[in-house]
Amino acid sequence: MECIIRPCRAEDCTEVMRMIRELAEFEKMPDQVQTSDQALREDGFANDPFYRCLVAEVAPDGQSRDGHTIVGYAIYFFTYSTWKGRNIYMEDLYVMPEFRGKGIGKKLMSKTAEIGLENQCTQLKFAVLDWNRAAIDFYQGKGAVDLTAAEGWHFFRFEGEPLEQLAQGQPGL
Repeated sequence: MECIIRPCRAEDCTEVMRMIRELAEFEKMPDQVQTSDQALREDGFANDPFYRCLVAEVAPDGQSRDGHTIVGYAIYFFTYSTWKGRNIYMEDLYVMPEFRGKGIGKKLMSKTAEIGLENQCTQLKFAVLDWNRAAIDFYQGKGAVDLTAAEGWHFFRFEGEPLEQLAQGQPGL
């Protein structure tokens, strides 16, 4: 399958948002999506963007059954490790189901890694749901290490009221 991997443009945000919703459906969490294509434009294309995005685009004659030519994306941003220095974090890697198995996901991930190396990053990090065996196998097949299994690391988050309480210095719920 011939496709190009290129930086997302502001006008692509509607298509990326469509795929974010598809990914949320696949991950059985459609109600968790609270962002919008407008927020993607504001957050990704401001003077100091919160994220960066790559898209996979096919030629019009290779478009999806529904007429889409943007068939995959990778969202990433830069982080920092006090032990290893610069890192790149891949928030999402998604390819539409009808385009999977054609090397598009590998191209998106490779380009993300290339960008990381160009920016002197020492690690590419990401998270995978524990039940997504196909993704786990895909990443491990490329040499990724499962940090939960290998080193016992767990990712945590605060959101909503606990986040507000933390910011205000209040005790937990």
